[in-house]
Amino acid sequence: MPSVTRLLPTPEAHDLLELTREIADKELAPHADDFEARGEFPRELIRTLGRSGLLGLPYSAEYGGAEQPYEVYLQVLEILASRWVGIAETVSVHTLACYPLAHHGTAEQRERWLPDLIGGELLGAYCLSEPAGGSDAANLTTKAVRDGDSYRVSGTKAWITHAGVADFYNVFCRTGGPGPKGISCLLAPADTPGLNPQTREKTMGLRSSPVAQIAFDDTVVPAERLIGGEGEGFRIAMGALDSGRLGIAACAIGLAQGALDYAVNYARERVQFGKPIIDLQGLGFMLADAATQISAARALMLHAARLRDAGLPYSIEAAKTKLFATDMAMQVATDAVQVLGGAGYVADHPVERYFREAKVLQIVEGTNQIQRMVIARSLAKD
Repeated sequence: MPSVTRLLPTPEAHDLLELTREIADKELAPHADDFEARGEFPRELIRTLGRSGLLGLPYSAEYGGAEQPYEVYLQVLEILASRWVGIAETVSVHTLACYPLAHHGTAEQRERWLPDLIGGELLGAYCLSEPAGGSDAANLTTKAVRDGDSYRVSGTKAWITHAGVADFYNVFCRTGGPGPKGISCLLAPADTPGLNPQTREKTMGLRSSPVAQIAFDDTVVPAERLIGGEGEGFRIAMGALDSGRLGIAACAIGLAQGALDYAVNYARERVQFGKPIIDLQGLGFMLADAATQISAARALMLHAARLRDAGLPYSIEAAKTKLFATDMAMQVATDAVQVLGGAGYVADHPVERYFREAKVLQIVEGTNQIQRMVIARSLAKD
């Protein structure tokens, strides 16, 4: 990956990004193709990231986090994704899964559970989507009925990243009436009886990252594991998704950078018509456009992150960033395959994997059609 001049907000940020590059190059990149081909989740590699402090970057040092600004955390994700987007997505989802407790838990809940969640040994999952309502989160149907000092949860969640490998699950469920005001959030350990991960989905890309439905069969979750009050779950979920959308944008930018870097190196070495194909205007201009679009997406991401770090509204900027960055990554990955020609269509080169992986980024954390709805509604209100 070529050097990019970065204006960093903290003295330790430079060293943190250098550490991330070292781990990504030495520990992650050599194993990416193998794990993806076998569809195996790299649990020990994730523990390595945790022990290096990369699973709790934006969270308070009081609970074991690194207390880094979000713009630094996103640049870490970008570096990871440029080597192996499946790993970066895991870090992004885990960070998302820590959000409800970190931002809405009581002081007692945070003190009791948060250090383990962000300390690197435990991995989280986020259970919001359902089979019949992926984007319509306000109308989810999974129910939690209060029974003494516990809740009994029944229903099914769908498209859950880390299903079957996570150590804890944020479960968004209906404790009240219809609509968003009836939704609450429970933090359930993976070994809770009745919490049953189903058969893994056979996905187009990110095959090292397990995705499956989670069935809740009269699952008993102690009431002390309610995060926020009853009826606050939808607000918690949406706040988490604003942050999560920036994480997915960072993954998209890193993926696009990795695809561009590979295509550029190939185009420098591949000779046709007596010269490297990068000197052919049709391909050179394609690569120039890709480089420009990556820089534009990165600028959008950092702008949104700086708003978040300053405590200013950033929800609409997060939607814009996720929309632009993931559409851009899909286009750059497509063009990288085109630059390689027939070689880009075979698994001997990683661009075919980048192409398959880019597609899902336009879907997760709110499809890009949902992002357009969010942006359009904000324009109508303004």
